[in-house]
Amino acid sequence: MITALNTSAQHCAIWTEKRGIRINLIQPGQAQKNAYSERYNRAVRYDWLAHYLFESIDEIQEFATDWLWTYNHERPNMALGGITPKQRLAPAA
Repeated sequence: MITALNTSAQHCAIWTEKRGIRINLIQPGQAQKNAYSERYNRAVRYDWLAHYLFESIDEIQEFATDWLWTYNHERPNMALGGITPKQRLAPAA
């Protein structure tokens, strides 16, 4: 089991390196250091990833792009007082 895990980790490391992706890890038990990413990951997982079966990476990418646009431009955010992130950032622009 450990050998399979190590092999998977090695394959993942090679795959990310070939694509210029750098993986940053946080300390175990320190999820608050990664709160924004964790919140985003939770939203993705519960809002759409767990609800659909995809045929390809391209299909996932297209769906994710559309969802992100809706999330930032159309979906009210209660933490922002019921406005969208785009509306929140508009005065700064």
